[in-house]
Amino acid sequence: MTLFFACVASLIIGYAIYGKVIERIFGIDSERKTPAYTMQDGVDFTPMAKWKLIFIQVLDIAGIGPIFGPILGALYGPAALIWIVIGGIFAGAVHDYFSGMLSIRNRGENMPDVVGRYMGMPARHLMRVFAMVLLLLVGVVFVLAPAKLLTELTGVQTGILVAAIFGYYFLATILPIDKLIGRLYPLFGMLLLVMTISVAVALFASDHSILPNTDFLANVHPKTLPIWPLLFITLSCGAISGFHCTQSPLMARCCKNECEGRSVFYGAMIIESIIALVWATVGMSFYDNPEALQAVIASGSPSAVVSEASRALLGTLGGALSIIAVVILPITSGDTAFRSARLIVADALKLNQRPVAKRLYVAVPLFIIGYIISTQNFSMIWRYFGFANQCLSAMMLWTAAVYLARHAKLHWIASLPATFMTAVVVTFILNAQIGFNLPYNVSVIAGIVAAIATMVAFMIKYGMNRVPMAEEVLASDSADA
Repeated sequence: MTLFFACVASLIIGYAIYGKVIERIFGIDSERKTPAYTMQDGVDFTPMAKWKLIFIQVLDIAGIGPIFGPILGALYGPAALIWIVIGGIFAGAVHDYFSGMLSIRNRGENMPDVVGRYMGMPARHLMRVFAMVLLLLVGVVFVLAPAKLLTELTGVQTGILVAAIFGYYFLATILPIDKLIGRLYPLFGMLLLVMTISVAVALFASDHSILPNTDFLANVHPKTLPIWPLLFITLSCGAISGFHCTQSPLMARCCKNECEGRSVFYGAMIIESIIALVWATVGMSFYDNPEALQAVIASGSPSAVVSEASRALLGTLGGALSIIAVVILPITSGDTAFRSARLIVADALKLNQRPVAKRLYVAVPLFIIGYIISTQNFSMIWRYFGFANQCLSAMMLWTAAVYLARHAKLHWIASLPATFMTAVVVTFILNAQIGFNLPYNVSVIAGIVAAIATMVAFMIKYGMNRVPMAEEVLASDSADA
């Protein structure tokens, strides 16, 4: 129990201290008008209260990632908790903050355009392809996953629930953001936090031994899968996820002031990390050993763990409410995934999204494609999701590093985690069966070499400018031009 609370405290302290450092290095300008005002259209660019933005951002970025990912990560042991804390503070929250703030600084642009602005047109096109594939896959899977959970809870046929969720997604995609998402998400967010805390309290009050294994170096995975790089691909949401950078521009278009960015972007990621800590702890504590956890996952995916643990810890009613709270996560990310896809396509085609008809021009084809995908066996494509997701995160961090270097700011806050994630994705795709299937040792060495080479190339091109010392940055409150 002490370990869990130490991890939570570390995340909160990280937000209070490192989050402030990141904010100072970026250089917010509280006098600068945000896109919510300069481009206000009553549809996507709409000023909203900060507390609403925080809840919406948490639900936008979360999906089932900070629950299913940590449950799978729990198979590796306490190393998962360390990754959530370190990754959340120094990589994930930095990634989310810059994806949101660079969008604010650039007229609410979506990430492909932001990446292209700093990394060039090839990077823009690559980011656009990666983002669209991810968003459509996320949108479809986040229809099927909650539908199956609701079927277990209600007995209603999955097909009926899929149709109902798709219908909701369509409305959430085309309606002004403050009409449906802005009104429902704060309530959903409150339910999610209440039920997450309830699960944690019930676990600590139970007879289960809380985090019985505290050996962070031990890999206890039943299949002896290597921690490097698989843990960092499997446990993405809660630590760092490239999907988040596709969602941050939604709230960047609604922020009233740049000073809200730390709470909305950095803070939302820290909240997600705390949710991930809870479910990783459930995975390591509710079951007697990793083999027992693996057996439940194999029998019904991580959703079986959610259902079994929630009902056992909270009873029938409490378990049902907890499952509903978990169902909310994929639904409230699936709808914004389609909404983000609409905006990326609209921006690429330069279509004004104020008229309803033009929103439909983009949304209807997207949903037709989404429906077709949902009827196919796309398990092979989905196996690449983790790799593609973390490629996006590395690309976004390198974009932030380039931005900082060009403005003679402390780029290490982005370039170091970018280098780390580059090593992760290169090692994974070289070693994975769905990739090049090279020997593990060869893949690890090649991944490290590729990451170092990327950092060297970055330093040669961007990093040789004078970079201000940290104390100079902290003493400066000036914003970028």
